[in-house]
Amino acid sequence: MAAIKSNSEEVKLLARLLRAEAEGEGNQGMLMVGNVGVNRVLGNCIDFKNIRTIQQMVYQSPGGFEATQKSYFYQAARDNEIALAKRVINGERLWPSTNALWYFRPAGSCPPTWWDQRFEGKFKAHCFYVPKPGECPAVY
Repeated sequence: MAAIKSNSEEVKLLARLLRAEAEGEGNQGMLMVGNVGVNRVLGNCIDFKNIRTIQQMVYQSPGGFEATQKSYFYQAARDNEIALAKRVINGERLWPSTNALWYFRPAGSCPPTWWDQRFEGKFKAHCFYVPKPGECPAVY
């Protein structure tokens, strides 16, 4: 059973986001970006209240993804990223993004907190941050 609802167009939208946000991080990095996106849809908390669909999550403003402002994001979804998007929609979760709602790529090392959220771990260049379980129980 899928972790969140989706249709074929939403799968392609998520696939484009994975590539645009983390292609340089390889398949594992793209899966982790997908985990964050799925968590935002599941969470209904903090900055992501009333984000109930993949489309709402991808285009959230403010607080969404920078990639949606770049032309690279608007290229057609590719088979590899579509397969990765389906994996995260179906519930595949990878640490340190398992419970993460945020990530970013700092110029240096990962700070211990980011916008009052706790650092969970790093994968390649991305630092992942998690909410307190009581603030967002649906992602735990």
